[in-house]
Amino acid sequence: MQKRPRRNRVSASVRGLVQETHLEVSHLVLPLFLLDGEHKRSEVNSLPGIFRLSLDHILKEVEACMALGLRSFIMFPAVPEDLKDKTGTYGYDPANFYLKAASSIKHHFPECTLISDVAMDPYNSDGHDGLVRSGKVVNDESVGILSRMAVAQAEAGFDIVGPSDMMDGRVGAIRKSLDEAGFTDTGIMSYTAKFASAFYGPFRDALDSAPKAGEDIPKDKKTYQMNPANKREALIEAELDAEEGADYLMVKPAVNYLDVIHLLKSNFNLPIAAYHVSGECAMLVAASRNGWLDFDTAMPETLMGIRRAGADVVITYFAKTYAEMKAKGQV
Repeated sequence: MQKRPRRNRVSASVRGLVQETHLEVSHLVLPLFLLDGEHKRSEVNSLPGIFRLSLDHILKEVEACMALGLRSFIMFPAVPEDLKDKTGTYGYDPANFYLKAASSIKHHFPECTLISDVAMDPYNSDGHDGLVRSGKVVNDESVGILSRMAVAQAEAGFDIVGPSDMMDGRVGAIRKSLDEAGFTDTGIMSYTAKFASAFYGPFRDALDSAPKAGEDIPKDKKTYQMNPANKREALIEAELDAEEGADYLMVKPAVNYLDVIHLLKSNFNLPIAAYHVSGECAMLVAASRNGWLDFDTAMPETLMGIRRAGADVVITYFAKTYAEMKAKGQV
């Protein structure tokens, strides 16, 4: 046999020479769930090992991650019900504990990258990413609220704002609002292809952000999030976001949508982000705790698969664990 592919697999050093895809800690982003108050730490029951944290604990977590070389974070607020209303006004209130936390984190760790969540569902009493009127999530009014929210987040110190709402035209409107407010250096990581997925459950448990029950409230988010059956539609969304000024294009979820990640990577020159969502992570944890998978090998393989598909940025709840394993030479 003239050609024997196994010759390039004979040892770890040889395999290292020909390895095609590399996953570094610098490619990873850790999600953080923020609670108002002090000395609060609450585990997410449906995502074991992940906690909602008050700012004092968040600062310690960021410090520990920075020591491991993990420098990028995306933060989400768990907002009490009494601060929510139909128009999400608390989202841009200067007293918002989320905005204050961002300022504190950037004060203590100016070298970190802090990414926001731009959507109404943390602040909306209806539990939707946009404004609900007469039983429908209306687009253009929502975009105005989201733009105001993005400016408030930039003022608070977020380096990158993350529109996760899937309203039409919101990237262009946010870019215009940011530029007019003087935040021309603030990036936009657009949730470009965010699918109406079944894998968001633990995240919604963490923030209590699922759609609320009500006669005039849509029961799900299918009128604005993408149909899981569609792939070419992601090209339409990506082209619009790129034209409107997005700096990153995101696919969410990741594992069940590797083909979409690859599609966007093959067709656009912008960095591609992928969100390894809570349900995907929870399944891996559950299988490992039941002895069906070995976490220390299955988790890095999963992240490598997302990266191999074309993700430049991988948002995952396992980012810190991977960084710890990397520091110990285990990956």
